[in-house]
Amino acid sequence: MKVFVTGGCGQIGSHIIELLLERGDQVVAIDNLATGRREHLSDHPNLEVIIDTIADKALIDRVIGDFKPDAIVHTAASYKDPEDWYNDTLTNCVGGSNLINAAKAHGVGRFIYFQTALCYGVKPLQQPIRLDHPKLPANSSYAISKTVTEDYLEISGVDYVSFRLANVIGPRNVSGPLPIFFDRLTQGKKCFVTKARRDFVFVKDLARCVIRAIDGVGHGAYHFSSGGDVAIQELYDAVVTAMGLPEYPQPDVRELGPDDAPSILLDPSRTYADFGKLEFTPLSEIASSAVAYFREFGTYGGYTHLKHTESK
Repeated sequence: MKVFVTGGCGQIGSHIIELLLERGDQVVAIDNLATGRREHLSDHPNLEVIIDTIADKALIDRVIGDFKPDAIVHTAASYKDPEDWYNDTLTNCVGGSNLINAAKAHGVGRFIYFQTALCYGVKPLQQPIRLDHPKLPANSSYAISKTVTEDYLEISGVDYVSFRLANVIGPRNVSGPLPIFFDRLTQGKKCFVTKARRDFVFVKDLARCVIRAIDGVGHGAYHFSSGGDVAIQELYDAVVTAMGLPEYPQPDVRELGPDDAPSILLDPSRTYADFGKLEFTPLSEIASSAVAYFREFGTYGGYTHLKHTESK
C-alpha cells in the first residue's frame, strides 16, 4: 500500500509511519518542522520525507498526483501559539482543504483525519460526550481551524475516518502536561496541577487503530477514547514514579481556570462497535516510555491550545 502522511515528524504521524514501514508499505511524509522533529523518522528505503508546508497547493497537487497514494493520513496541525491565527488557518484550514481537493482530484481511496475534542467546547453539554454532541469550537483558534477540515470532509464525498481524540500522550509528546511535568521536575522546579480530569491515551495504541482505518475499517467520525478519565494529579504522580525521584515533590493544586473543563470524556461506543474492543496501555507504562524518550532526546515545546490555561 502507498500512504501519504502529513505531520510525519510529529508524535502521531511518526508512530503511524513506523508501523506502515514495518509491514512493507511505501510512505511519503511531509512536515514543516514547526513542532515535528526530523529525528523522529529514521531513513528507510520505502520512506520519502518532504520538509515543506501542506498550505502550498501546487506542491500538494504535484506530490499526490505523482505518488498516487491509496490513503492520506492527515496528522499535521498548527497549535503551538494560541494567538497565531494566521498559521493555524494556513495549516489547519488551507492545508486541509488542499489535501481533500487533491484526494478528490487524484482518486485517493481513503482519508484519515484527527480532530480535537475541543470541537465540543470547554464546557461540554454531555458527560460522557456522544458523537451527536453539537460542535462548539469557538473556544480557541486551534479548535475552530481543526473543525473546518472535518466539516469539509463531511461534504467532500471522500471516504474518510475522523478520529476525535482524547489526550494522546507518550514519547515525542510536545504539548500538554506530560513534557511540562518532566521538564520542571528535571530542573527541580515546582509543578502545579488543576482539579481537572482527562482521558490520557497512548500514542502507540492510537497508531495501531489508525492502521486498521487505513485498511478500510470504519467510516465517518469516531472517538478515540478509553472511556475513562483520571485526575491530572495521577498523571503527575506517574511521571514522578517513572523518574524515580528520591522524594515526592508535592505539587500545587489549583482550581480550574476559565477555559478549563472539569472533564472532557468521550464516549467510545461507536469505535468499539466498528473496531472491536481496544486495548489501552496503563498510565504508568505510558509515563515510563515518555520519560525514557525525554531523557534521550529532551523536551520540546510544552505547548497549550488555550490562551488562559497556564502551562508553567
